[in-house]
This record gives sequence, C-alpha cells and structure tokens, in this order.
Amino acid sequence: MLEILHFITLKDIIDIALVYFLVYEVIYYMAKSRGGQILKGVIVIALIWMLSEALGLKTMSFIFEKLWTLGIVVLVIIFQPEIRRALSRLGERTSIQKNSQATQKVIERIAMACSFLSQRQIGALIVIERSQSLEDIIDGCSYIDATVSVELLITIFYPMTPLHDGAVVIKEDKILYASCVLPLSKNKDLPKKYGTRHRAAVGITEESDALAVVVSEETGDISFIKAGVITKMESPDMLKEYLEKELS
Repeated sequence: MLEILHFITLKDIIDIALVYFLVYEVIYYMAKSRGGQILKGVIVIALIWMLSEALGLKTMSFIFEKLWTLGIVVLVIIFQPEIRRALSRLGERTSIQKNSQATQKVIERIAMACSFLSQRQIGALIVIERSQSLEDIIDGCSYIDATVSVELLITIFYPMTPLHDGAVVIKEDKILYASCVLPLSKNKDLPKKYGTRHRAAVGITEESDALAVVVSEETGDISFIKAGVITKMESPDMLKEYLEKELS
C-alpha cells in the first residue's frame, strides 16, 4: 500500500479531485431536478450493462453498446436545463454579494412589501436573479431599472396598475423588470391548488438558480420557492430568514 503512494504525484491528486468534484456536481444537481427519476433509471441500465459484460452475455452487451451513442444525445436533450444551471454555477459568482448591507436592505424591503400585500390578499410574484442570467428565459418584460423599495413593489402589484400582471425580477439591489412572463412548470406532481403564479415560480426556479416569492391572491399566503420546491412561509420574518440564508 505504501509503495503505491510513492507513485502518486500532486498532478494525480488534482486529477482525481477534479473528476470527483465534477461527478458530484452533476449527480447532485440532476438528482434534485425534475430529471432525477430518469437519472436513477440510467444508473440501473448502466449496472445491467456492466453485469452483462461481466457474465459474457453477448447479445445484451451488443444492444447496449449500439444504443450508447443515441442515449447520450437523448440525455443531453432531457437534462438541458439542469446542465445549463450546473455550468452556470461553476462559471459564475452569485450576483448579490454576500454579507453586504445592500443585500440586507433588499431582503427587508421584499419581506415588508410581501407582508403588506399578504394582509390585503394582493397577488405578487417576485423573482430574485442570482448567478444565472434570466434574459433567455423570461419574456414580455417592461424595463424598470429602479432601486428596490417597499413602495415601488406595492405599486407594481397593486390591482389595476399597468404592470400588476406577471413577475418582478430583482437583480442585486435593482428592480430590473416588471410584468414578466415566466415558463410554467410541467411538473405533474404539483397540487392543483397552485395557480399560474406558483407554477411560474416553480418553472423559473427549475430552469435557473433564481429564487422566487409568491403572494397568493386567493389566500394571502406567502411562499418561498427554490429549485422547484414550494415552502409556505408562516410569517414575513420566516421569509426574511429564508432569503438571508440564501443571499447573505
């Protein structure tokens, strides 16, 4: 054992560490995503293929070998959003800088606005852009580029105002866009009680690393959405805690 260690160089250690890191990142993100079940199926098929090779089952091995190239192309298509999100995470830093006063102010203003809207059962959908740009995902937006404030958020979502439909997109300390159309989630497991706002929030967080906050027009409930998972907030303070955990 000790003799083997003599042949391991720093280059070998770096090589192994990079492979481990890449494999871990890919499996972690895909397992969490809507393609998680497909990934499990692929692993099972791969194990069957390896077993076929070990047992010398020539017909099975031949079939798996011919399907391998086609399977790679199919997987790339299926996991396109997840691959894009993983590459974005590897290549970019979080847009909102951690532990900054500006971030804390944005969090407080979002929580205060959501509290006001919740008490009056005014619907709202707020998206917080992080490392991945949303330019290619969102559509039909009105450019705002204004500092985040409680008053502006309330005004945008107030009924009958020109921009109250659609989502607000916040980047760093700016309201970048309003009245945005987001991709709706195709997740069939979402409860039917969730309407368009929640499905849009799930959709945008499935296709990017963005966070979303929804205020229900029907119940006044506040929800926090990350990676397609909806969590009901029991209070504005709870929302602040969740946002601080992700952004601070």
